Amino acid sequence: MDILIRKDYNEMSKTAAGFIAQLVQSKPDCVLGLATGSTPIGTYRELIRCHREEGLDFSQVTTFNLDEYLGLGVHLDQPYSLDQSYARFMYEELIKHINIKKENTHVPDGLAKDPGKFCQEYEAAIKDAGGIDLQLLGIGGDGHWAFNEPGSSLGSRTRVQALMKQTLDDNYESFYAKAGFERKNMPHFAITMGVGTILEARNILMIANGLKKADVVAQGIEGPVTAQITASAIQLHSGGITVVLDEDAASKLKHKEHYIHVERMKKEYNL
Repeated sequence: MDILIRKDYNEMSKTAAGFIAQLVQSKPDCVLGLATGSTPIGTYRELIRCHREEGLDFSQVTTFNLDEYLGLGVHLDQPYSLDQSYARFMYEELIKHINIKKENTHVPDGLAKDPGKFCQEYEAAIKDAGGIDLQLLGIGGDGHWAFNEPGSSLGSRTRVQALMKQTLDDNYESFYAKAGFERKNMPHFAITMGVGTILEARNILMIANGLKKADVVAQGIEGPVTAQITASAIQLHSGGITVVLDEDAASKLKHKEHYIHVERMKKEYNL
């Protein structure tokens, strides 16, 4: 596991985007797993800059998003403030700004008539695409990945998940309150990739910023592996793992200085 510590959110975002851009350049038809929320917005903006200014080509890339609220779907003819779906978030924050083919972008269908069947189909679609080459992840305030709330099985697959109070509180403040929605109108269920699904990605890139994430980041990276902090499953991944943090998010790590030393030595020895 490579843990990279950057001075602020902007530098964290640039570093994360650099890993994704490098993969797109080396494997133009790569499969990316994407995340929503406030944390990856800076990463997406840097990727957009790379596309516009440096010609980063997404025309052969396929994407799969982690999750979507149950009962919400994308309606691109409506103003963003009227639709809090993750499908629309991805369209506004990334998809419409790059040259990716719409048919190659996948977000769980929150309007599926048979959500259980859709979840099985989503798993099959990922496999049919050859699996995810790199999965971008954030970490929730209670340590969850995607909508894999505390107590979710570390072997779980794509499914419908009930959302816990902290997740509802965090998402309301981040998105719904700003759009003028009443809390009572928030969805209380979501479709989410499972922890087991996420762990099948060949590479994982987890990002986090801010003091409010410091404790849970330390628990996820350095604490015991537990279903109560589903992001701790990162310790079980056998492929390439990169965690990019800003100084605040890294402030509670016990071995922070060691991680800084390791990165410095890897650069010196060109590893």
